[in-house]
Amino acid sequence: MMMIHRWRRSGEFVRSACKSLSSLRPEHNSMSPSVSGFVNRYESKGKTFQSNAWNDHNRELDLGRNLGMMQQYKSFGSSSASKVQRNPLFSSLEPKDVSYFKEILGDKHVIEDEERLETANTDWMHKYRGSSKLMLLPKNTEEVSQILKYCDSRSLAVVPQGGNTGLVGGSVPVFDEVIINVGLMNKVLSFDEVSGVLVCEAGCILENLATFLDTKGFVMPLDLGAKGSCHIGGNVSTNAGGLRLIRYGSLHGTVLGLEAVTANGNVLDMLGTLRKDNTGYDLKHLFIGSEGSLGIVTKVSILTQPKMSSVNLAFIACKDFLSCQKLLVEAKRNLGEILSAFEFLDNNSMDLVLNHLDGVRNPVSSSENFYILIETTGSGETYDREKLEAFLLKSLEQGLVSDGVIAQDINQASSFWRIREGITEALQKAGACYKYDLSLPVEEIYNIVNDLRGRLGDLANVMGYGHLGDGNLHLNISASEYNDKASLIEPYVYEWTSKHRGSISAEHGLGVMKANEIFYSKSPETGLTKIATNRVQKEFMEWQTNPPAGFKHRVSDNLQRWTIEVKGAPGTLYANETYQLQVEFPEHYPMEAPQVIFQHPAPLHPHVYSNGHICLDVLYGSWSPAMRLSSICLSILSMLSSSSVKQKPKDNDHYLKNCKNGRSPKETRWRYHDDKA
Repeated sequence: MMMIHRWRRSGEFVRSACKSLSSLRPEHNSMSPSVSGFVNRYESKGKTFQSNAWNDHNRELDLGRNLGMMQQYKSFGSSSASKVQRNPLFSSLEPKDVSYFKEILGDKHVIEDEERLETANTDWMHKYRGSSKLMLLPKNTEEVSQILKYCDSRSLAVVPQGGNTGLVGGSVPVFDEVIINVGLMNKVLSFDEVSGVLVCEAGCILENLATFLDTKGFVMPLDLGAKGSCHIGGNVSTNAGGLRLIRYGSLHGTVLGLEAVTANGNVLDMLGTLRKDNTGYDLKHLFIGSEGSLGIVTKVSILTQPKMSSVNLAFIACKDFLSCQKLLVEAKRNLGEILSAFEFLDNNSMDLVLNHLDGVRNPVSSSENFYILIETTGSGETYDREKLEAFLLKSLEQGLVSDGVIAQDINQASSFWRIREGITEALQKAGACYKYDLSLPVEEIYNIVNDLRGRLGDLANVMGYGHLGDGNLHLNISASEYNDKASLIEPYVYEWTSKHRGSISAEHGLGVMKANEIFYSKSPETGLTKIATNRVQKEFMEWQTNPPAGFKHRVSDNLQRWTIEVKGAPGTLYANETYQLQVEFPEHYPMEAPQVIFQHPAPLHPHVYSNGHICLDVLYGSWSPAMRLSSICLSILSMLSSSSVKQKPKDNDHYLKNCKNGRSPKETRWRYHDDKA
């Protein structure tokens, strides 16, 4: 198994003992078969975290030891975040804990002030609220590591936090988790003006990085409505998309390296700055978009782009959504290399902004059903502007555009962007809002808006806007207050999205709001709950860096089903023999044990049946969420090694006769005849 040598420098690997996290009880009042709705804190000792979601999608890393706690949320706009009980395996904060944190951080970086904690406990939309009594402000990676090591030893749940502008309930504590705010880790560490590679700490505010790069003649490849408060660590942990993904692509392409701290305090050095590095698994991709479930990102290296001298912005009116689609196709074809943004909003969104934000006006002379912002970025000012003007004139002649205007200066351009970026602020001022972040085929994007308007009638104001260039719809249902109309919205929105092969989270993440709705976007083959997915991802990372002796994970693209190679231990009856284990993780792993069987041919052993089923208590009644797959594997190896005879179970034929049609061994009521099985 190949090791990632960059991690070896500190001698630290992703190893963490497993202590279960959340005490969850399934709710059966919705289509979701998953546990009660929280998510973002998951499992095991040395792993569990919570995430930070920001305005248009950013979420500061979510992690730590936290899972496990989830209060009874007021889940406005989501059926998933319902009743969750605090996991009794987690400790409560004591005075000695506060004293320890003051020793390593200093008094002023250990926050117990109720007013500051009230802000930190409440999400940006005022929909979710925790009850943390302590916020920590580490200044560097070492302090983050010390905090997490201590919390791990004390079984204290934690939640990282940054800008706290999340939209899916992932940026605040569930119960009384210790808040780790990385806002003081805000240094630019290096910038290479030849390659354009920026290395910085995770607490850097996106807009500050953009300002720094502007002085160097470069731009960030990421631009968000929440850029004034979101952190780059949160952007990475949610794989934030933003306004210019159509030009620069996703963070999977622009992030070159990361440094992260796992929940048990291990520091993982993946902070590469090379654009090409094909030496084994590129584990940073597990952290990008993981919503903080694997560790706290502390440093980031990202590829930035040279600043172009010519930027043009057009604000266009279209009569119908079909015209918007055709305009997108023509823009890609005719503006090609200079196209940097293609945003849309409907008339309801425009009216909302005009009614709730001061100083905003419609740039075009008449009201229309849809509006498009097209931005071009290039190196030839005259050429680029003439190209954009020619494109708009042609579109007007073809009837795709009914009106439009090109910004004449930076102030006018800012006023155009204010309309698009101010929608979230206007929604908040309008009252209650049910927000959905969907990825759909472009031709289907607005159909769900029309369908919901017909479904809700006068009960709410349904509007749609978003990143048309990459098929991302921000669906918003605005009402005067939160009430029982949510039952008309969910799970309808998720069912509709699933039916049209879309994703229920394009860029905001799952958070508390959509934790247990993941099956709407993933097939049953990959349909683990968020908790299970993040737990399995952690174990996958452990297996890649330090697998149990005698075992090897055969990597595939199926996270839910693993194949494990087992080698018999030297000096035993099975020495030099190799067998294959098939592992299937259930939807509610680790609350439920994985299914583990031997593939054909199974070893001859008194507790292994010919069909591969294994009579071993840890696979069934003795399973605990504190265990991991490695625990099971070591138990199986011990079972093989302790055998003094190679033979089938005495009731092998009878068992096979009654175990037909692919029956799972977990359906069998096992009796254990000795302490070796």
